[in-house]
Amino acid sequence: MSYLSSTPRLQQTVDRVSYALRRALTFWRRSVQARVVASTVLLSALVVSIVGWLLIQQTREGLLENRVDQVVAEAESETAQVRAQLAATVGTDVDEAGQQEDVVGPLSTRGAARGFAVILSPAIGSGNRLEDGGAKFTQGLDIASVPESLQQHFEEPAATAWTYTGITTTRAIAGLPQGPGVVVGTQVTLPADDHTYTLYYLYSLDEERQTLALVTRALLTAGVLLLLLVAGLAWLVARQVVTPIRMARRVAERLAAGQLQERLRVTGEDDLARLATSFNQMASNLQRQIRQLEELSRLQRRFVSDVSHELRTPLTTVRMAGDVLHDARVSFDPVTARAAELLQLELDRFETLLADLLEISRFDAGAAVLEAEDVDLVDVARRVVDMTRALAEQRHTRVVVDAADGPCLAEADPRRVERIVRNLVTNAIDHAEGRDIRLLVAGDDHSAAIAVRDHGVGLAPGESAMVFNRFWRADPARARTSGGTGLGLSISLEDTHLHGGWLQAWGRPGEGAQFRLTLPRRLSQPLRHSPLPLVPHDALESA
Repeated sequence: MSYLSSTPRLQQTVDRVSYALRRALTFWRRSVQARVVASTVLLSALVVSIVGWLLIQQTREGLLENRVDQVVAEAESETAQVRAQLAATVGTDVDEAGQQEDVVGPLSTRGAARGFAVILSPAIGSGNRLEDGGAKFTQGLDIASVPESLQQHFEEPAATAWTYTGITTTRAIAGLPQGPGVVVGTQVTLPADDHTYTLYYLYSLDEERQTLALVTRALLTAGVLLLLLVAGLAWLVARQVVTPIRMARRVAERLAAGQLQERLRVTGEDDLARLATSFNQMASNLQRQIRQLEELSRLQRRFVSDVSHELRTPLTTVRMAGDVLHDARVSFDPVTARAAELLQLELDRFETLLADLLEISRFDAGAAVLEAEDVDLVDVARRVVDMTRALAEQRHTRVVVDAADGPCLAEADPRRVERIVRNLVTNAIDHAEGRDIRLLVAGDDHSAAIAVRDHGVGLAPGESAMVFNRFWRADPARARTSGGTGLGLSISLEDTHLHGGWLQAWGRPGEGAQFRLTLPRRLSQPLRHSPLPLVPHDALESA
């Protein structure tokens, strides 16, 4: 029961931590100021750490060298006194043990006042290792404080030597705490037996350790304060630079949203002020040019609409005259009859172009409306194939519908969807170069799609986005055998946008092209994916 009750709390904790991490990562990615401050602090911390480490090492070496020189000099001075004391006892009746006590006793007394301890090892050649016994030393000192390496050095007569050690005691010794220390070894000869003995002087490094710890704490405190100061300075400097950039970003976002009157506030004469002035000049120029383009676009739309409507009346009159001539062409001579037929064909093309221009003007004016109902895309594909069969046979091309059994329904305007598919199929026939064309129809719970695949000339890189532009042609020298106006794909794209759908193109030179129409099942549903791939499977296999 307790495990079950703790699981939700654990999950909530994990969720909060994950949310905090995501927020932190988002802040890190979006904040230049945070990255500048963090980078500056990290680099400063690296520099401070290196400099601090070097200072600590130099201080440590200086303290130790000074301490070693001091204790070696003091040890040699003490040894000189011992030798003078032993020289004064020559000729007296003193045994070996008594002389050893005479050496260690005064040294221990002076050591208690000066902060050192002493050990007198057994004579050289008689097993002079301290652990073998027979050594005389300051009471309370652990003879294991003398390193083995130094004892080996003095197994034979040798000059004064020293090394670092760790001092241990069996009881407290005045002026000699346990811890790091220095041991200095010298040799003396006792007159009582004329044997050479080794004197070990042990000095503590506790004061140096405390001094080094104090220096380390001071450097650490100074380093932390320095890093805080650097962080504050970096934050202040970055803020002075980033704040105008953030203001420029907000103004740019408002300009992109259509608020063309927005400008940056200019203060001072520095580089940032000059940047703001240049930005404002750029915004003014863009505003002027956008307004000019909007006016030109409005005039263009008005011109297209007016011309399209004005041409309908004379076109109707010319059409009536052309019909009369076309019907009476059997009574004309061959040249005149052919001229009547050509007039009829060009009038058909002109009517189609005029209808497309009128449709474009409706889209530009926002007057296009949908008459939506449930449409079966499979039926639409088959009707378009029937309508374009004559054109396909003329180009020696076969158009095939590839669809699953059953309907593929979508809420759409049947007239506009049929026009889209007809334009795609007509365009594919025009560029298929006699090869087969496939219409693929598929759907899922959220969307339905039709793809038109041809294996003709294809599209060069970058042309898949330009193919929907008005009057655009991939090859201007290529004749339109299907009599297109250059507006079919543009109208198809506008019809698709009216449904909230996608119209996309893919192509490769020499491998053909594929145009994909994707519609939502319901007009109110946003599109997130398509049931058909944009790149055909045969293109993926060949790649």
